[in-house]
Amino acid sequence: MDYQNILIENQNGVVILTINRPHALNALNMATISEVGHFFELGYKEIENLKGVVITGAGDKAFVAGADIKEFTGIESPEQGSALARNGHVAFDRMEQFHKPVIAAVQGFCLGGGFELALACHMRIAGEKAKFSFPEVNLGLLPGFNGSQRLPMLVGKAKAFEMLMTTDMIKAEEAVRLGIANHHVIQGEEINKSIEIIEKIATKAPLAIAEVIKTVNAYQNKEADGTEQEINSFGYLMTTDDFKEGTAAFIEKRGANFKGK
Repeated sequence: MDYQNILIENQNGVVILTINRPHALNALNMATISEVGHFFELGYKEIENLKGVVITGAGDKAFVAGADIKEFTGIESPEQGSALARNGHVAFDRMEQFHKPVIAAVQGFCLGGGFELALACHMRIAGEKAKFSFPEVNLGLLPGFNGSQRLPMLVGKAKAFEMLMTTDMIKAEEAVRLGIANHHVIQGEEINKSIEIIEKIATKAPLAIAEVIKTVNAYQNKEADGTEQEINSFGYLMTTDDFKEGTAAFIEKRGANFKGK
């Protein structure tokens, strides 16, 4: 697929996926959401030795400053609105379920649909000028890309209610304190910190990392049993070559050479 709204850069197996609409503060239109979804379904397969993905926004003013509101004005029925939301759910779910680590490198404004994009990532790194907010109720809406479900998992139900209903802006340091962001870094270091984490994860057993992602995600999946997923994943991993290599390396006091088998 020839992407028009995102940039894909491969840095030694770490993909930097940039939402590239700086003229609109990287606002998410449906074409951009479709491109993100396509990358996590098919596009990633063209990347050799993929270690993980860092998602960021073009420029230094915004990670993503929400959805493209202009596209909302043509909605004339609940069914059309629900279809728009469902497209976002599908794309972001692919990212959340991705078998490699996905980290949001957040600089500047991270609002509305952009906040939902960041929440769908496995981790978030906040630059010192990062600001998080859900302003949807100011428009007579609520988050439509699963933000109302992912946010309480991080901050708790009461704080989620406050953030969703007051639209208060959360700065980087508070985002770390609330569990929204993993780390707070100086402006300009968001991508470097994200790469550092992915490179560290890349030294671990890749099959085990994929199962960690699957098992942790099962915790919030109403149709899944996270405990049963953990039991099944544990049993599966004990039969892999990576497990044999990892235990042998531990006993022999050497570094493991995982093959993803």
